[in-house]
Amino acid sequence: MTAESLASVAAHRRPAFSLGRWLERGGVFAWLMVLPPVLFLVALVGYPFFYGIWLSLLNRPVAATGTFVGLDNYINAWNDPVFWQVVLNTFVYTAVATVLKMVGGLGLALVMNQDFRFKNLTRALLLLPFIVPTVLSTIAWQWILDPAFSVVNWTLVATGLVEKPGPSWLGNPHLAMASLIVVNVWRGLPFYAITLLAGLQTISPELYEAATIDGAGTWGKFRYVTLPLMKPVIFIVTMFSVIFTFADFQLIYVLTKGGPANATHVFATYAFDIAMGGGQFGQGAAIALTMVPPLALLILAMAIYLRPSKS
Repeated sequence: MTAESLASVAAHRRPAFSLGRWLERGGVFAWLMVLPPVLFLVALVGYPFFYGIWLSLLNRPVAATGTFVGLDNYINAWNDPVFWQVVLNTFVYTAVATVLKMVGGLGLALVMNQDFRFKNLTRALLLLPFIVPTVLSTIAWQWILDPAFSVVNWTLVATGLVEKPGPSWLGNPHLAMASLIVVNVWRGLPFYAITLLAGLQTISPELYEAATIDGAGTWGKFRYVTLPLMKPVIFIVTMFSVIFTFADFQLIYVLTKGGPANATHVFATYAFDIAMGGGQFGQGAAIALTMVPPLALLILAMAIYLRPSKS
């Protein structure tokens, strides 16, 4: 065999296996990065979820062995008038709070995207409601909304708008729901504002200059430049907000515990009361799982509505 043929054979010989080169391959490296969070989700989300499905098919009182009852827990929930009140409360709470957070967050993001003094300090202060633990901030809101010690009532009485002692913000069904929405919006606005601000800063100033040359005013630039380019960011932040608000528990349970007269119960708080307060784990699991289909439909509807238009 000539030297040229030996060189040709050596050139076509498969290289020896190298673990380092194999790990550096794009597909392998991507799967290695994805595998830990997938295993984490399977262990801490997947198992409880499927166990909850199994538990919802059982009659499982506290300190007793569960017996299989099929869909009886779901049928009981379907025939429970309190459950339908919970459904209405959840949708009203989620819809109103999400719309207010979206509009207010976009407005704050547009303001913070301008150049003004103490801009960085303002952005840092804006994050405070989101940074403070939910329970601590909710306890503070309990004092703010307390009928006897409320600074809101004191202001209203001092200005002559209402008579002393003022409205019971957490004792009236309608005022209690409105108060929850206000607290949720106060807490969620920073998440919206900072996320949308990050999206605004990715828009090239040249696009606004081109729109100005074409004769677009402030509203025209917002409608034809800002909104179309912000659609993906708005969809992501709205989707997360819907999920967090729909499944909210801490804020509502600390502030009202679902009262008065079930006026502020949502899926999470009502399921907790049935399972932990009433000792009916199977019924509580069934109520908790009923939030999954409507939440999935809401997210699907948002994805269809906000999907990029084909040019």
